Amino acid sequence: MKNLVIKTKAVLSGLLFLGAVQTGKAQYDAMFTQYMFNEMFINPAYAGSKEAMSATLLHRQQWVNFPGRPVTTSFSLHGPIEGDKMGVGLSILNEKVGVMNRNLIYASYAYRLKFKDKSTLALGLMGGLDNQNNKLNTLKISNEANPIADPQFGNSPNVVAPNFGMGLYYNTKTLYVGLSIPRLVDNKVRFGPDGSSTVKTTKVKPNLFTYYLTAGYLFTLNEEYKLRTNVMIKAVKNAPVQFDIGGNLLIRDLIWAGLTYRSGSSLAVILGYQINKQFLACYSYDYGLNKIQKYSQGSHEIVLNYLFSFTGRQIITPRYF
Repeated sequence: MKNLVIKTKAVLSGLLFLGAVQTGKAQYDAMFTQYMFNEMFINPAYAGSKEAMSATLLHRQQWVNFPGRPVTTSFSLHGPIEGDKMGVGLSILNEKVGVMNRNLIYASYAYRLKFKDKSTLALGLMGGLDNQNNKLNTLKISNEANPIADPQFGNSPNVVAPNFGMGLYYNTKTLYVGLSIPRLVDNKVRFGPDGSSTVKTTKVKPNLFTYYLTAGYLFTLNEEYKLRTNVMIKAVKNAPVQFDIGGNLLIRDLIWAGLTYRSGSSLAVILGYQINKQFLACYSYDYGLNKIQKYSQGSHEIVLNYLFSFTGRQIITPRYF
């Protein structure tokens, strides 16, 4: 009972922590199907949750054959420090959409509260820089044989702006729940008639927050089969709530096979192989459920995750979240 009271106080403190900063729109966030392997980008409290140094490389080709489609590559590294009482991490992302080239780099910190039942509640902060370069000088104003560039788009505006995020992450060996606001600052950019760009305002506006709620549970079906379920809900004011829901069957702690549905957008198949207790490789294919699928060949995503074992500590079983 005492442990339950302590947990309740910790959770309430965490929720107050999330609500303490009343602030603005996140620049849009990149889309991932296998977000369960890449939560560092949406929740800084995830840092150190695997209790070993974890490196994740992800590459996504969205809407293949669609002109100007998003192409995203990300890398994250995080792990525990100070006897698992804290976690730190680094996240890097590059995304190309049409003439836009976007780069993000963020550092994350999490303070981890451990309970007697071996569950953990983490409170996290993240901060970094968003860089966006718009290659407007590559745009043409004619479809004729010799198209010409628009003189108004003679430059390639380049913008660098800071941003911050916060989150909560609770987990046990078979359950996790996360709540986060990954981008607190709303950066407005002014584009001049000569193609120049400047950050006009940098404000924190709560009505523009994008909230993420993630959760997952591991069911042990028998000695050879486990089922990992997961859900992500994304909410922002004046926009439909978006959710991802799915499940992955783990066979003999070696093979992952699953399905994920994204509301009004796509259905994805996920296949993965646990090469060893430290190295996981996964692939997903998204089939679009909207009109874009008529003009594309779906979306492809590859994830590689490696856990570095510390001296005197071995990784006995694969990490499920």
